[in-house]
Amino acid sequence: MMVVPIRYTDDVEAMMRFYRALGLDLGARSRSGSWTELPAAGGMLAIHRADGADAGRCELAFETDEPLADVAERMRQAGFEPGPVIDEGFGESLRVRDPDGVRVQINRHDRELYT
Repeated sequence: MMVVPIRYTDDVEAMMRFYRALGLDLGARSRSGSWTELPAAGGMLAIHRADGADAGRCELAFETDEPLADVAERMRQAGFEPGPVIDEGFGESLRVRDPDGVRVQINRHDRELYT
């Protein structure tokens, strides 16, 4: 499983320039330009276009190759109640709250859907 913080912004291009200047590489981008991946040695930063209150927010996310139904079942067995597995434009996602109530996102990507 790879750690993927998601940085929400109303200016994807400026945010991408900032993190590339910091030393991250340019990775896959969605056709619409609303999602950009910046791989790093220890994971990846994802930049996602957002409006209003979501701009400036950062969400903890993970990317896995494991079926999300298996992840959801493991979370239930550990006493945590995940939300449903959602079909997304990039693959599938699952959200679950950690013990402090912070939402964590787990994604299974199919990069052929958006690159």
